[in-house]
Amino acid sequence: MKTSLLLCDLRSLHNVWALFRTADCAGFDRVYLAGITGTPPKPEISKTALGAEGFVPWEYHEDPLRLIDELRSRGVRVLALEQSDRSVDYRKFIPENDGEYCLVLGNEIGGVSQEVLDACDLTLEIPMYGKKKSLNVSTTGGILMFRFAEFRFPPA
Repeated sequence: MKTSLLLCDLRSLHNVWALFRTADCAGFDRVYLAGITGTPPKPEISKTALGAEGFVPWEYHEDPLRLIDELRSRGVRVLALEQSDRSVDYRKFIPENDGEYCLVLGNEIGGVSQEVLDACDLTLEIPMYGKKKSLNVSTTGGILMFRFAEFRFPPA
């Protein structure tokens, strides 16, 4: 299984670097940055990523829709993480061992845009049980990345 992460229009560099670090720890192969998402190098907060931006391959794409089209044309299954009428509980999605997946995370305020959601193959969500109905994007990304790691790197 191959896995990548697409960060669309993240405003907080802290979230970007935290997701780089988590992508490394969860064994993700690549991070795509799109739109207004900040790109390395940014020494003022490199402490958050602990240098992960230096060894997790990454690419910047201005237009996430073109990137999603390109990924899908190569057989990558593109999965958005967002609460919507069409979203599926992430625990019900079982990735295929020989599949290739890209997880899409969106802006801290608006989430994944409707245009991007429409371009994705599937929308996953994390059920919320408390009064607040959302998590920080770096927390959400961590939950999903490690869910994929469970299948990609099962215990011996």
